[in-house]
Amino acid sequence: MNIGETLPSFELVDEKGQLFTSVSLVGNPLVIYFYPKDETAGCTAQACSFRDSYTAFDELNAKVIGISADHSAQHARFKEKHHLPFTLLADTDNKVRRLFGLKNDVFGLLPGRETFVFDADGKLIHKFNSQFQVSRHVKESLQALAKSLKP
Repeated sequence: MNIGETLPSFELVDEKGQLFTSVSLVGNPLVIYFYPKDETAGCTAQACSFRDSYTAFDELNAKVIGISADHSAQHARFKEKHHLPFTLLADTDNKVRRLFGLKNDVFGLLPGRETFVFDADGKLIHKFNSQFQVSRHVKESLQALAKSLKP
């Protein structure tokens, strides 16, 4: 995905096992972050970083969505264990990951870790890719959202 493109249409199952559609997200700023796997050190740190900054996202009326290939039951355990206040989606066949154009990192061994920030109209305003600077995904997202709201 390139800056200025529109949020793609997709459907995935959330951590509750319910169908979730991207169309329901348009109307609010949105942060979608793709991560490799629940309960790994970097992914847990990233999720908890989004959790710890969740109030700042809420104050900007922004929704936060995490997506990985883990199944919904695993997401439910991960969300409960770490008290995550946002939705986790199960992209078990990596269809949405491909739709967003994500590639594997670290010599092709790990699924990419990339964050996409959309404005309230569903236009991509920022993206950030870093496998190892996990907390920077939050900082980059908040800066992009704040910048997009300035007149």
